[in-house]
Amino acid sequence: MEQTLDVTPFWSSNDGTLTLYLGDCREVLPRLAPVVDLVVTDPPYGETSLVWDRWPDGWPTLAATAARSMWCFGSMRMFLQQRDQFSGWKLSQDVVWEKANGSGFAKDRFRRVHELATHWYRGDWSSVHHDTPRTAYHGPDKSAKASGDRAAHAGSIGAHAYVDNGTRLARSVVKTPAVRYQRRHPTEKPLELLSPMIEYGCPPGGLILDPFAGSGSTLDAARRSGRRCIGIEANERYAEAAAQRLAEPLSEDLFGAIA
Repeated sequence: MEQTLDVTPFWSSNDGTLTLYLGDCREVLPRLAPVVDLVVTDPPYGETSLVWDRWPDGWPTLAATAARSMWCFGSMRMFLQQRDQFSGWKLSQDVVWEKANGSGFAKDRFRRVHELATHWYRGDWSSVHHDTPRTAYHGPDKSAKASGDRAAHAGSIGAHAYVDNGTRLARSVVKTPAVRYQRRHPTEKPLELLSPMIEYGCPPGGLILDPFAGSGSTLDAARRSGRRCIGIEANERYAEAAAQRLAEPLSEDLFGAIA
């Protein structure tokens, strides 16, 4: 008799907005067959000899069955080596996370102080949810009075005025330190890094999927931003850490650590 995979949640919140499963995402996802608004994940890059750092073949194809929009962390080397596995996705943009101290032990190269987060989508761009966060602007007011038509070669747009609302589009380089205090996972990410990505790609109240949940980073960020989330983690140690973390009540500190 064929053995069936147990897809009973490892942990779930009382209100049902957060659910965590224990197992390999390549086995769990086909059983769950979720339909979500956004995938946000940080897979193993496969760049080191560490036991846990092994690229799981085929996961981007499985993620494409669940969502039409995805943020994926990685390095340039990782994305180039695994480019064929993203063939079902279209690349929309990349965001650079600039760390304070960086990582890596190579002595014959520039010190690596950044990681990439790439946004992928499927289908028509106009049908994919994207709402770019805006940040406060403290410079001089850039409001402009109504102006006449543009030159003929630029197309006619009629008289218009620009009113400066004191905000600007969030920039593609995010500067924030790596998590050092109370780090629960080797590749934990700071909240202020993930929150804008979630707000960009998932509508309020929407559903997010993280196939490599680690210690619950994406789930924590999702609940703080008013989204629901499904997480899958293969390592029971980290799944337990995620469950403990998510069982704690939210604090007023919006810049906690997430992985």
